[in-house]
Amino acid sequence: MSTATDSTPLKKGRPVSTLEGFICGGIAACIAVTVSNPAEVAKTRLQLQGELAKDGGTKVYNNAIDVLRKTWKHEGIRGVQRGLPPAYAYQILLNGSRLGFYEPFRRGLNRFIGREADEQIPVTSVIAGATSGAVGASLGNPLFLIKARMQAYSPALPVGAQHYYKNTFHALSTIFRADGPRGLVRGIDAAILRTSMGSSVQLPSYNFTKTQLVKYDILPANSAWTFLVSSSVSGACVCLVMQPADTALTRMYNQPTVIGPDGKSRGKLYKNPIDCLWKTFKTEGVRGWYKGSTAHFLRIAPHTIITLTMNDIIINGYKAFRDRHLED
Repeated sequence: MSTATDSTPLKKGRPVSTLEGFICGGIAACIAVTVSNPAEVAKTRLQLQGELAKDGGTKVYNNAIDVLRKTWKHEGIRGVQRGLPPAYAYQILLNGSRLGFYEPFRRGLNRFIGREADEQIPVTSVIAGATSGAVGASLGNPLFLIKARMQAYSPALPVGAQHYYKNTFHALSTIFRADGPRGLVRGIDAAILRTSMGSSVQLPSYNFTKTQLVKYDILPANSAWTFLVSSSVSGACVCLVMQPADTALTRMYNQPTVIGPDGKSRGKLYKNPIDCLWKTFKTEGVRGWYKGSTAHFLRIAPHTIITLTMNDIIINGYKAFRDRHLED
């Protein structure tokens, strides 16, 4: 019999370890991103369309559905699913961290303030969600960078700066040769801001909704409908909170670069995410922050629903399998 990956004894009924949670969360996220990636492509292109143009610039796409229709027509399935390989790797790092570290962080914070580890406390839940999301965003930043650039690239109907990469490894090596290690961490401040904002509400809103549904006997604890309703509410909360930071991140990642007086590569349009949000607001107004918001919701809703629902199903299935194995 193998030993546990952390200090928790390997016995029937024990909570999943951090490593087990990381793996289960990563699998759930990969299932979700297969479905949500086309909407992510649409969101990325809409966020870049008319970038810093007071008159709105040339309108290549009308809406999210128009992006998908034109992309399918001119680029086929490869266009609709651009950036999927690095998206898989990113989701494993991001959601594996977000879902795997959330409970240990939350339980640790509860103990630190002298409360029961299992108690659902809004403040510690939000802090744990933001912290676990920041960890995942930092680890996965190079992959999110190349994913965004791949999704923005279109040989037929380009918007924004265009970066062509053959594959994930070609992208990483090209960026590293051109800009060194700094190129691979470009936009990490925007990534942490975006993911921390989204993560701060994702799991707390999901767990709160699920707790209320069970508490008031609206739905049973382990019902798929409970997972579905809770994750739907969570997806709406994430989209509302995260959209401006998401727009800033897309533009930070995709902006062209120039060599500064110090000989180092830097972004041509924006210094940091706050600068990006301010310049976007000055030239495009608040609507500029929310470009692609419909596509964002079409992406975040199914992605959050599938990720959180599958995470619960996978963890429960894994725990049942593990406990049966321990009985043997």
